[in-house]
Amino acid sequence: MPPSDSPLTIDARREARNIERHIQELIDANLAEGVIIGLSGGIDSAVLAALSVRAVGTERVSAYYLYDRDSSKESQAKAKFVAEWLRMELKHHDITPSMQKMNIYSPLIVRITTLSGFINRCLNTKLHRLFHGELPFISILRKGSPAGNNKSFFYNRTVGSIEAAFNARHIYRRKFLEQRAQEKNRIVLGAANRSELMVGWFVKDGVDDLPFSPLIGLYKTQVLQLAKYLGLPSQIQDQAPSPDMLKGITDESALGISYDILDLILHYIDRGMSDWEIVSSGISIKDLRMVHTMNSLSVWKRRRENPAVSGEKYAGSI
Repeated sequence: MPPSDSPLTIDARREARNIERHIQELIDANLAEGVIIGLSGGIDSAVLAALSVRAVGTERVSAYYLYDRDSSKESQAKAKFVAEWLRMELKHHDITPSMQKMNIYSPLIVRITTLSGFINRCLNTKLHRLFHGELPFISILRKGSPAGNNKSFFYNRTVGSIEAAFNARHIYRRKFLEQRAQEKNRIVLGAANRSELMVGWFVKDGVDDLPFSPLIGLYKTQVLQLAKYLGLPSQIQDQAPSPDMLKGITDESALGISYDILDLILHYIDRGMSDWEIVSSGISIKDLRMVHTMNSLSVWKRRRENPAVSGEKYAGSI
Protein backbone atom coordinates (compact mmCIF):
# COMPACT_ATOMS: atom_id res chain seq x y z
CA MET A 1 0.00 0.00 0.00
CA PRO A 2 1.58 3.34 -1.05
CA PRO A 3 1.85 6.17 1.52
CA SER A 4 -0.81 8.88 1.45
CA ASP A 5 1.48 11.28 -0.44
CA SER A 6 2.37 8.74 -3.13
CA PRO A 7 1.59 9.61 -6.77
CA LEU A 8 -0.27 6.28 -6.85
CA THR A 9 -2.78 7.35 -4.20
CA ILE A 10 -6.34 7.46 -5.53
CA ASP A 11 -9.66 8.76 -4.31
CA ALA A 12 -10.94 5.27 -3.56
CA ARG A 13 -14.51 6.37 -2.96
CA ARG A 14 -14.71 8.11 -6.32
CA GLU A 15 -13.01 5.24 -8.16
CA ALA A 16 -15.40 2.74 -6.59
CA ARG A 17 -18.40 4.77 -7.70
CA ASN A 18 -17.01 5.15 -11.22
CA ILE A 19 -16.45 1.41 -11.55
CA GLU A 20 -19.88 0.60 -10.15
CA ARG A 21 -21.43 3.00 -12.65
CA HIS A 22 -19.38 1.40 -15.42
CA ILE A 23 -20.64 -2.07 -14.50
CA GLN A 24 -24.23 -0.82 -14.57
CA GLU A 25 -23.66 0.79 -17.97
CA LEU A 26 -22.12 -2.40 -19.38
CA ILE A 27 -25.19 -4.40 -18.36
CA ASP A 28 -27.55 -1.83 -19.85
CA ALA A 29 -25.60 -1.44 -23.09
CA ASN A 30 -25.53 -5.20 -23.63
CA LEU A 31 -29.17 -5.72 -22.56
CA ALA A 32 -27.87 -8.29 -20.09
CA GLU A 33 -29.52 -9.73 -16.99
CA GLY A 34 -26.38 -9.37 -14.89
CA VAL A 35 -22.69 -10.32 -14.70
CA ILE A 36 -20.61 -13.44 -14.20
CA ILE A 37 -17.22 -13.45 -12.51
CA GLY A 38 -14.60 -16.01 -11.65
CA LEU A 39 -13.86 -15.79 -7.94
CA SER A 40 -10.36 -17.10 -7.29
CA GLY A 41 -9.83 -16.06 -3.69
CA GLY A 42 -7.32 -13.42 -4.77
CA ILE A 43 -7.51 -9.69 -4.10
CA ASP A 44 -8.49 -8.60 -7.63
CA SER A 45 -11.48 -10.91 -8.04
CA ALA A 46 -12.58 -10.13 -4.48
CA VAL A 47 -12.58 -6.38 -5.20
CA LEU A 48 -14.42 -6.95 -8.49
CA ALA A 49 -17.02 -9.11 -6.75
CA ALA A 50 -17.57 -6.49 -4.05
CA LEU A 51 -17.97 -3.68 -6.58
CA SER A 52 -20.31 -5.78 -8.72
CA VAL A 53 -22.54 -6.54 -5.75
CA ARG A 54 -22.59 -2.88 -4.78
CA ALA A 55 -23.43 -1.95 -8.36
CA VAL A 56 -26.28 -4.37 -9.14
CA GLY A 57 -26.95 -6.54 -6.08
CA THR A 58 -26.21 -10.16 -5.30
CA GLU A 59 -29.05 -11.54 -7.44
CA ARG A 60 -27.48 -10.18 -10.61
CA VAL A 61 -23.95 -11.40 -9.87
CA SER A 62 -23.05 -15.04 -10.56
CA ALA A 63 -19.73 -16.18 -9.12
CA TYR A 64 -17.85 -19.36 -9.97
CA TYR A 65 -14.83 -20.97 -8.34
CA LEU A 66 -13.22 -23.03 -11.10
CA TYR A 67 -10.64 -25.36 -9.57
CA ASP A 68 -8.62 -28.38 -10.54
CA ARG A 69 -6.60 -30.97 -8.67
CA ASP A 70 -3.63 -28.60 -8.30
CA SER A 71 -5.62 -25.67 -6.89
CA SER A 72 -4.74 -24.91 -3.29
CA LYS A 73 -7.21 -25.55 -0.50
CA GLU A 74 -6.38 -22.10 0.80
CA SER A 75 -7.59 -20.42 -2.40
CA GLN A 76 -10.81 -22.39 -2.29
CA ALA A 77 -11.37 -21.39 1.33
CA LYS A 78 -10.73 -17.73 0.53
CA ALA A 79 -13.10 -17.74 -2.43
CA LYS A 80 -15.79 -19.26 -0.22
CA PHE A 81 -15.02 -16.73 2.52
CA VAL A 82 -15.38 -13.77 0.13
CA ALA A 83 -18.68 -15.10 -1.19
CA GLU A 84 -20.04 -15.57 2.33
CA TRP A 85 -18.81 -12.11 3.33
CA LEU A 86 -20.71 -10.65 0.36
CA ARG A 87 -23.71 -12.92 1.08
CA MET A 88 -23.69 -14.23 -2.44
CA GLU A 89 -23.90 -17.73 -3.86
CA LEU A 90 -20.66 -19.31 -5.07
CA LYS A 91 -20.84 -22.13 -7.59
CA HIS A 92 -17.98 -24.65 -7.66
CA HIS A 93 -16.86 -26.50 -10.77
CA ASP A 94 -14.01 -29.00 -11.04
CA ILE A 95 -12.16 -28.63 -14.36
CA THR A 96 -9.84 -31.58 -13.65
CA PRO A 97 -11.63 -34.04 -16.01
CA SER A 98 -11.37 -31.59 -18.88
CA MET A 99 -7.70 -30.95 -18.14
CA GLN A 100 -7.01 -34.69 -18.00
CA LYS A 101 -8.46 -35.07 -21.49
CA MET A 102 -5.97 -32.43 -22.62
CA ASN A 103 -3.10 -34.34 -20.94
CA ILE A 104 -1.85 -31.27 -19.11
CA TYR A 105 -0.84 -33.33 -16.05
CA SER A 106 1.27 -35.81 -18.02
CA PRO A 107 4.67 -34.05 -18.35
CA LEU A 108 7.10 -35.01 -15.61
CA ILE A 109 7.89 -31.41 -14.70
CA VAL A 110 4.19 -30.63 -14.18
CA ARG A 111 3.97 -33.52 -11.72
CA ILE A 112 7.14 -32.36 -9.96
CA THR A 113 5.83 -28.82 -9.46
CA THR A 114 2.98 -30.16 -7.34
CA LEU A 115 5.40 -31.62 -4.80
CA SER A 116 7.31 -28.70 -3.37
CA GLY A 117 7.45 -24.92 -3.37
CA PHE A 118 11.20 -25.18 -2.81
CA ILE A 119 11.64 -27.02 -6.12
CA ASN A 120 9.58 -24.41 -7.93
CA ARG A 121 11.57 -21.55 -6.43
CA CYS A 122 14.83 -23.21 -7.48
CA LEU A 123 13.51 -23.62 -11.02
CA ASN A 124 12.38 -19.99 -11.12
CA THR A 125 15.42 -18.32 -9.56
CA LYS A 126 18.35 -20.64 -10.31
CA LEU A 127 17.98 -23.47 -12.82
CA HIS A 128 16.28 -21.51 -15.58
CA ARG A 129 18.67 -18.59 -15.17
CA LEU A 130 21.58 -21.00 -15.40
CA PHE A 131 20.46 -22.07 -18.88
CA HIS A 132 18.88 -18.87 -20.17
CA GLY A 133 20.21 -16.01 -18.06
CA GLU A 134 16.77 -14.65 -17.23
CA LEU A 135 13.60 -15.39 -15.28
CA PRO A 136 11.19 -17.95 -16.79
CA PHE A 137 8.52 -15.27 -17.24
CA ILE A 138 10.81 -13.23 -19.49
CA SER A 139 11.51 -16.31 -21.62
CA ILE A 140 7.77 -16.95 -21.92
CA LEU A 141 7.18 -13.39 -23.12
CA ARG A 142 10.13 -13.62 -25.50
CA LYS A 143 8.74 -16.80 -27.04
CA GLY A 144 5.61 -15.01 -28.22
CA SER A 145 7.25 -11.77 -29.32
CA PRO A 146 8.71 -10.99 -32.76
CA ALA A 147 12.14 -11.24 -31.11
CA GLY A 148 11.40 -14.77 -29.96
CA ASN A 149 13.55 -17.71 -30.91
CA ASN A 150 13.55 -21.47 -30.63
CA LYS A 151 14.01 -22.54 -27.04
CA SER A 152 16.33 -25.18 -25.74
CA PHE A 153 15.54 -28.73 -24.80
CA PHE A 154 15.65 -27.60 -21.17
CA TYR A 155 13.04 -24.88 -21.79
CA ASN A 156 10.71 -27.17 -23.70
CA ARG A 157 10.84 -29.85 -21.01
CA THR A 158 10.43 -27.47 -18.06
CA VAL A 159 9.02 -23.96 -18.38
CA GLY A 160 7.39 -24.70 -21.71
CA SER A 161 5.40 -27.61 -20.28
CA ILE A 162 4.44 -25.64 -17.16
CA GLU A 163 3.32 -22.71 -19.29
CA ALA A 164 1.19 -24.94 -21.52
CA ALA A 165 -0.57 -26.44 -18.49
CA PHE A 166 -1.07 -23.00 -16.96
CA ASN A 167 -2.46 -21.54 -20.19
CA ALA A 168 -4.84 -24.46 -20.75
CA ARG A 169 -6.49 -23.89 -17.38
CA HIS A 170 -6.96 -20.15 -17.88
CA ILE A 171 -8.28 -20.46 -21.43
CA TYR A 172 -10.71 -23.19 -20.38
CA ARG A 173 -11.94 -21.05 -17.47
CA ARG A 174 -12.67 -18.18 -19.81
CA LYS A 175 -14.58 -20.41 -22.24
CA PHE A 176 -16.55 -21.95 -19.37
CA LEU A 177 -17.60 -18.55 -18.01
CA GLU A 178 -18.47 -17.23 -21.45
CA GLN A 179 -20.65 -20.26 -22.12
CA ARG A 180 -22.51 -19.78 -18.83
CA ALA A 181 -22.90 -16.09 -19.60
CA GLN A 182 -24.45 -16.86 -22.97
CA GLU A 183 -26.87 -19.30 -21.37
CA LYS A 184 -27.92 -16.81 -18.70
CA ASN A 185 -27.78 -13.63 -20.81
CA ARG A 186 -25.05 -12.14 -18.65
CA ILE A 187 -21.67 -10.60 -19.38
CA VAL A 188 -18.37 -11.91 -18.06
CA LEU A 189 -16.27 -9.45 -16.10
CA GLY A 190 -12.50 -9.91 -15.87
CA ALA A 191 -10.44 -8.94 -12.83
CA ALA A 192 -7.21 -7.92 -14.60
CA ASN A 193 -5.48 -4.70 -13.54
CA ARG A 194 -3.21 -2.29 -15.40
CA SER A 195 0.00 -3.60 -13.83
CA GLU A 196 -0.68 -7.07 -15.22
CA LEU A 197 -1.78 -5.69 -18.58
CA MET A 198 1.31 -3.60 -19.23
CA VAL A 199 3.85 -6.32 -18.43
CA GLY A 200 1.92 -9.25 -19.88
CA TRP A 201 1.23 -10.99 -16.57
CA PHE A 202 -1.83 -12.80 -17.93
CA VAL A 203 -2.69 -15.62 -20.30
CA LYS A 204 -3.68 -14.39 -23.74
CA ASP A 205 -7.31 -15.38 -24.41
CA GLY A 206 -7.56 -16.57 -20.83
CA VAL A 207 -9.83 -15.67 -17.93
CA ASP A 208 -7.83 -12.51 -17.20
CA ASP A 209 -7.94 -11.37 -20.82
CA LEU A 210 -11.59 -10.43 -21.20
CA PRO A 211 -13.22 -7.58 -23.16
CA PHE A 212 -14.90 -6.20 -20.03
CA SER A 213 -12.37 -5.66 -17.25
CA PRO A 214 -13.52 -2.85 -14.91
CA LEU A 215 -10.23 -2.73 -12.95
CA ILE A 216 -7.99 -2.45 -16.01
CA GLY A 217 -7.30 1.26 -15.45
CA LEU A 218 -5.91 0.71 -11.95
CA TYR A 219 -2.49 -0.49 -10.91
CA LYS A 220 -2.23 -3.36 -8.45
CA THR A 221 -1.41 -1.07 -5.53
CA GLN A 222 -4.49 1.00 -6.37
CA VAL A 223 -6.67 -2.12 -6.37
CA LEU A 224 -5.34 -2.70 -2.85
CA GLN A 225 -6.51 0.79 -1.91
CA LEU A 226 -9.98 -0.09 -3.19
CA ALA A 227 -9.89 -3.26 -1.10
CA LYS A 228 -9.18 -1.20 1.99
CA TYR A 229 -11.95 1.28 1.18
CA LEU A 230 -14.41 -1.54 0.61
CA GLY A 231 -13.46 -3.07 3.94
CA LEU A 232 -12.49 -6.47 2.56
CA PRO A 233 -11.45 -8.90 5.33
CA SER A 234 -7.81 -8.64 6.33
CA GLN A 235 -7.00 -12.19 5.25
CA ILE A 236 -7.94 -11.19 1.70
CA GLN A 237 -6.20 -7.82 1.78
CA ASP A 238 -2.97 -9.07 3.34
CA GLN A 239 -2.29 -12.09 1.13
CA ALA A 240 0.64 -12.14 -1.27
CA PRO A 241 -0.65 -12.17 -4.87
CA SER A 242 0.22 -15.45 -6.55
CA PRO A 243 -0.62 -17.54 -9.64
CA ASP A 244 -1.92 -20.23 -7.21
CA MET A 245 -1.21 -23.20 -9.45
CA LEU A 246 2.53 -23.12 -8.75
CA LYS A 247 3.45 -23.79 -5.13
CA GLY A 248 5.91 -21.40 -3.53
CA ILE A 249 5.74 -18.82 -6.35
CA THR A 250 4.24 -15.37 -5.88
CA ASP A 251 3.53 -12.79 -8.57
CA GLU A 252 6.45 -10.66 -7.41
CA SER A 253 8.96 -13.53 -7.38
CA ALA A 254 7.90 -14.56 -10.88
CA LEU A 255 8.06 -10.99 -12.17
CA GLY A 256 11.34 -10.24 -10.41
CA ILE A 257 10.07 -6.93 -9.05
CA SER A 258 7.68 -5.74 -6.33
CA TYR A 259 4.34 -4.23 -7.27
CA ASP A 260 5.24 -1.04 -5.38
CA ILE A 261 8.21 -0.41 -7.68
CA LEU A 262 6.54 -1.78 -10.80
CA ASP A 263 3.53 0.47 -10.38
CA LEU A 264 5.64 3.56 -9.77
CA ILE A 265 7.63 2.93 -12.95
CA LEU A 266 4.50 2.34 -15.01
CA HIS A 267 2.90 5.46 -13.54
CA TYR A 268 5.93 7.60 -14.33
CA ILE A 269 6.02 6.33 -17.90
CA ASP A 270 2.29 6.97 -18.24
CA ARG A 271 2.98 10.56 -17.20
CA GLY A 272 5.51 10.92 -20.00
CA MET A 273 8.60 11.06 -17.83
CA SER A 274 11.88 10.20 -19.53
CA ASP A 275 14.02 7.32 -18.34
CA TRP A 276 16.54 9.73 -16.86
CA GLU A 277 13.82 11.52 -14.93
CA ILE A 278 12.54 8.20 -13.61
CA VAL A 279 16.01 7.12 -12.47
CA SER A 280 16.51 10.53 -10.85
CA SER A 281 13.35 9.92 -8.80
CA GLY A 282 15.09 6.99 -7.09
CA ILE A 283 14.18 4.08 -9.37
CA SER A 284 17.11 1.79 -10.16
CA ILE A 285 18.28 1.40 -13.75
CA LYS A 286 17.97 -2.38 -13.31
CA ASP A 287 14.27 -2.18 -12.36
CA LEU A 288 13.50 0.31 -15.12
CA ARG A 289 15.16 -1.90 -17.72
CA MET A 290 13.22 -4.88 -16.39
CA VAL A 291 9.89 -3.08 -16.84
CA HIS A 292 10.80 -1.87 -20.33
CA THR A 293 11.79 -5.41 -21.27
CA MET A 294 8.56 -6.96 -20.00
CA ASN A 295 6.46 -4.26 -21.63
CA SER A 296 8.14 -4.47 -25.04
CA LEU A 297 8.15 -8.28 -25.09
CA SER A 298 4.48 -8.48 -24.11
CA VAL A 299 3.05 -6.27 -26.86
CA TRP A 300 1.77 -9.40 -28.65
CA LYS A 301 -0.42 -10.19 -25.65
CA ARG A 302 -2.11 -6.79 -25.71
CA ARG A 303 -2.97 -6.63 -29.40
CA ARG A 304 -6.62 -5.68 -29.74
CA GLU A 305 -8.78 -3.94 -32.32
CA ASN A 306 -9.50 -1.27 -29.72
CA PRO A 307 -6.29 0.60 -28.75
CA ALA A 308 -7.95 1.82 -25.55
CA VAL A 309 -7.93 -1.78 -24.37
CA SER A 310 -4.57 -2.86 -25.72
CA GLY A 311 -2.34 -0.20 -24.18
CA GLU A 312 0.77 1.14 -25.84
CA LYS A 313 4.32 -0.11 -25.94
CA TYR A 314 6.79 1.97 -23.94
CA ALA A 315 9.92 2.92 -25.82
CA GLY A 316 12.70 3.05 -23.26
CA SER A 317 16.19 4.41 -23.85
CA ILE A 318 18.05 3.03 -20.84
